Amino acid sequence: MKERIKPAVVLAADHAGYENKEFIKPILDKMGYQFEDVGTYNKESVDYPDYAEKMALQVLKSENKVGILTCGTGIGAAIAANKIPGIRAALVNSEQEAVLSIEHNHANVLVLGGRPFDREKVKKVISAWFQAEFHGGRHLRRVKKIENLEKKYCGQK
Repeated sequence: MKERIKPAVVLAADHAGYENKEFIKPILDKMGYQFEDVGTYNKESVDYPDYAEKMALQVLKSENKVGILTCGTGIGAAIAANKIPGIRAALVNSEQEAVLSIEHNHANVLVLGGRPFDREKVKKVISAWFQAEFHGGRHLRRVKKIENLEKKYCGQK
């Protein structure tokens, strides 16, 4: 079996997701992933759309980059990230959702809630997300339809 090339990971969070983001770094390191942290770098109040945008733009710079984004619930960060054409951010709350977000939706951004967060669940979700593979086929057709919506309504990508 051909070994998969590990993508580079772009990490971002607002103040409410900061602790979760910091918790994720050693997990990625242990799994052998290179990562870039685009902030925030402390618990001072910031606006999640700013960090969702920073992360998304970095992810789009390479075919071999993915993002992990976290805010209080993950909802706002996911909404903001999905405004960037080419981003498929999935708010994930379980291992099964993590796997399906890759297999069916070819997600390139994993979004997690940061308040509160269950450390064991975060480990399991991240592991499941990185082990999953996009299935293609009918799912590719659907991802292409999402891209067409972006072209139609955003005039880009």
